[in-house]
Amino acid sequence: MSEKQSTSPANVTTADSLITTPVRVGVLGFGGLGQAAARVLAPKHEMSWVAAADQKGYAYNAAGLNPDACIATYASQGSLGYLEPTGTLSNHSISDLIEQASVDGYFLALPNLPNTFMASVARQFIQAGWQGVLVDALKRTSAVEQLLELQAELQAAGITYMTGCGATPGLLTAAAALAAQSYAEIHQVKITFGVGIANWEAYRATIREDIAHLPGYDVERARAMSDAEVEALLEKTNGILSLENMEHADDVMLELAGICPRDRVTVGGIVDTRNAKKPLSTNVQVTGRTFEGKISTHTFTLGDGTSMAANVCGPAFGYLKAGVSLHQRGIYGLFTAAEVMPQFVK
Repeated sequence: MSEKQSTSPANVTTADSLITTPVRVGVLGFGGLGQAAARVLAPKHEMSWVAAADQKGYAYNAAGLNPDACIATYASQGSLGYLEPTGTLSNHSISDLIEQASVDGYFLALPNLPNTFMASVARQFIQAGWQGVLVDALKRTSAVEQLLELQAELQAAGITYMTGCGATPGLLTAAAALAAQSYAEIHQVKITFGVGIANWEAYRATIREDIAHLPGYDVERARAMSDAEVEALLEKTNGILSLENMEHADDVMLELAGICPRDRVTVGGIVDTRNAKKPLSTNVQVTGRTFEGKISTHTFTLGDGTSMAANVCGPAFGYLKAGVSLHQRGIYGLFTAAEVMPQFVK
């Protein structure tokens, strides 16, 4: 890794990684996940939410943004660009925000539609000469592979990029990497998730990404669907999306970490778009052979009371904090949730 010195002002000690100056955080995307991210950050004293962007504009306040005001403005007028007095309307909101704002790290709470979108956003940061930490909650293996191709460019640019840092991939991938340590050989990693959403419209992009995994659908078809077409599909399925053998980056992340070949990793689950209660408990099962020759399975189950937003945004900011620690030490490039431990954000 490059030993260039970071210019980020956030003060993170290398010994205990305690942040003494709040990390200035931006959130790209202000749909359901972006709004949840704002609420997760609100009580944190180690991080200060100062910037956010949507398709039509952005808001930046070095002293910190107010989540309630931002969410109300977005709900009533459709863009943070209308936020008084710190909003700016823009057709190039991401590039303009990168140029105007002083931010240490961004959470990319963006829909990866089309499948090349996240890599294109990473290139915007590289081309802008920005240095800092980027975190995403990407799902698809092919999307993460596109970022892997940018590894050298990210490192040269002084960017520490943490990819696949949501729930799955993310929290459950990291749990699998830890659980694997009991075994001499990993036979299978099986991730099963249950998501309950009272109203699918609060997470339109996320639901479209899930639809893209259904038989007969792909990313482009899901992206092109109107809200009415999504509603019609959900009406046929009683609001339930049953997903099997998904193209999920947990496989490439665990392979890169040396845990097991990607074909031993499977991801699937059920999304209920009409009820907040989870249709089943989210869990990861890691089956392997111990050094004594015993076959056994570890199971890590998430509490049913934790929402999708909590299980995505919490880890994302934990990985952002870990990324800031790496960046402060001059360690740049691309990392996955299976390679680095997240750090709890206070």
